[in-house]
Amino acid sequence: MKKLPRVLIVEDESAIAELIAVNLRHNGFAPIWAEDGESAQRELDAVLPDVILLDWMLPGQSGLQLARKWRADSRTKPIPILMLTARGDEPDKVAGLDAGADDYITKPFSTQELLARIRAVLRRRAPEQAGESVTIAELVLDAATYRVSYQGQQIKVGPTEFKLLHYLMTHSERVHSRAQLLDKVWGDHVFIEERTVDVHVKRLREALGAAGVMVETVRGAGYRLTAQPQRLMQA
Repeated sequence: MKKLPRVLIVEDESAIAELIAVNLRHNGFAPIWAEDGESAQRELDAVLPDVILLDWMLPGQSGLQLARKWRADSRTKPIPILMLTARGDEPDKVAGLDAGADDYITKPFSTQELLARIRAVLRRRAPEQAGESVTIAELVLDAATYRVSYQGQQIKVGPTEFKLLHYLMTHSERVHSRAQLLDKVWGDHVFIEERTVDVHVKRLREALGAAGVMVETVRGAGYRLTAQPQRLMQA
């Protein structure tokens, strides 16, 4: 029997949580509800879900604090996080993405939008299987084992950053616009803004550490991954 994707709903308003849970059950998901960060942590300690729907405003720890906490933990870092909030201004969206969210849904939202976004992050979570390993200079990505290393040291990257890096490495030295990256990495990007690409590139560079300079910004054009970054050539 096929395992249903588990969705952890972290939402303190029971009516909203129940509505989301009903729609998820009707569309082939297994929802679990937690009303605050403490109960959500208990659920995570028991069984890891496939995706987390995280409300911004919660009693106790906020959604932003929880996102940062779970992104800092190696066990929960790979789980996609969708931030649910009534705050729709761009600075708030950027704050949510910077905290570790993979996507952002502004209330009120339609069931179809919610389902589309959940399916999109689950697709991005699955590692690329085309071509088992890619090597650029001393940066190595193994899609079959979902591992990234630089100079022999393993690097932990989130699911979206993994797919972004895989695309950049398999199309190295080319410049890719934000729109192209949205299309190739995010796929169904009808709900995704181009600013999201900048946030994930920043997160990818931070994860790569010393290898982060290989991901270059080409002013006015986009991004590229190169084996000979300008900063190293100038050193």
